Amino acid sequence: MSYEQAHVLNDQNTQNTQNTVNPFDEITSDVSQNATPHHALSISSLILTAVLLAAGCILDLTVAKSLAITGIQPEFVIASFCLSILLLKPNVVQGIIIGALAATLIQLNTSIPGLEYACDIPASACMTLMTLAYTHMFGHVRDSKLDPFPFILTFVTTLISGGIFATVATLVFLHLELGAALVMAPIVVGTAFANGLVVALLYQPLKLVLHK
Repeated sequence: MSYEQAHVLNDQNTQNTQNTVNPFDEITSDVSQNATPHHALSISSLILTAVLLAAGCILDLTVAKSLAITGIQPEFVIASFCLSILLLKPNVVQGIIIGALAATLIQLNTSIPGLEYACDIPASACMTLMTLAYTHMFGHVRDSKLDPFPFILTFVTTLISGGIFATVATLVFLHLELGAALVMAPIVVGTAFANGLVVALLYQPLKLVLHK
């Protein structure tokens, strides 16, 4: 074998060695890519959600009490989690986590233990599904200042939460017939309307500020 042939053969062996994938490196890469669970919220998303929910909680303790005399009292924490879902567009599991966080805050001011989780977790799941569908089907509308969907989705989500609350409270805790829950219907509808207005007014400005 000549010197040139030996040199070429050595270069080929070196190149093959470099191109050989180390199984350990491949496994390490897979682990690092999957280290963050798919359902986990990012730090920035958690911060945004926490700020919105904290603001909603404070408004519930202050402004909402003052508005009670008007007969239309927003539930600002529900409005906050609807706003958070609209801005972040999470998957269903992430949306449920946001709803559970909101329910924990509302539960602090609710005399019926655990009821808010039964109301807000299904409501947040519905809000997330509706938001994903709305984004997919009406993406050309959501950049418009006249976008009606934040109001509509928040209105429906609040109706779901309030409807569950009225039904469970009437049947399970008050031990009344289902028809008695209709007494709460005007309050639920009024709250849903107020929440829809709050989110509709805040969605576009926050979307611009956050570049969402």
